[in-house]
Amino acid sequence: MTVLHLADEGEAADLAAFLSRLLHYDRSAAVRLQAAGKALAVFGRPPSFEVLVVRAVRLAKPYENGLDVTLDVTVSAGELLESVDESAATAAVPGAVTGPPWAGVLPPRGGWRAEPGLPAAQELRGLVAASVAEFRSRTEELAPERRTRAELDRIGREIWSRTVADTGLPVRAVHAAQSLGFLRGAEQTLLSSGSWLRLRTPYGSVAVRRAGLGALGISVR
Repeated sequence: MTVLHLADEGEAADLAAFLSRLLHYDRSAAVRLQAAGKALAVFGRPPSFEVLVVRAVRLAKPYENGLDVTLDVTVSAGELLESVDESAATAAVPGAVTGPPWAGVLPPRGGWRAEPGLPAAQELRGLVAASVAEFRSRTEELAPERRTRAELDRIGREIWSRTVADTGLPVRAVHAAQSLGFLRGAEQTLLSSGSWLRLRTPYGSVAVRRAGLGALGISVR
């Protein structure tokens, strides 16, 4: 079994917290792991937000049992979480699973450039709070016979598909960052590469395809 040696107990705790949040939205969630050297990237897709999320994890050393160059595998998020030993700062890589479609289409590794216009962190958090409040208010005002799943989904799509200022970044990407614990502190950057936009923070990133740009910039790996 492949054992990941994480940089310290804090990295192990952060990885466990990230996996727990993913499982909150999807109890059968899968994650794609990619690693080289002392860096591990954990990709997930919480279905409520329709975005890709990425948590970077620092490793103390590459791997055991012969995997000394790279690691690229899709596994059960639940099984990975169960294997995390925070006190030992380790995690065992579970057996591979058949990956969901999103796991085969990831954002490009390079070519990212900074995009202007992203509001300050406090404003982003306020935007999410205001959007959540609007959703609750509008759904509570619905007559009982109109409070259907289709109508709730319609209102949600309208609110979360709005863009942040003039950036093209949908509000749902910021909501995902907030819900997964990424939107802490005051350091956030908006990046673009091909058809992808990426909200990067010190705690993780959220990536989303820009509407209307077709398949440009897809990286199938």
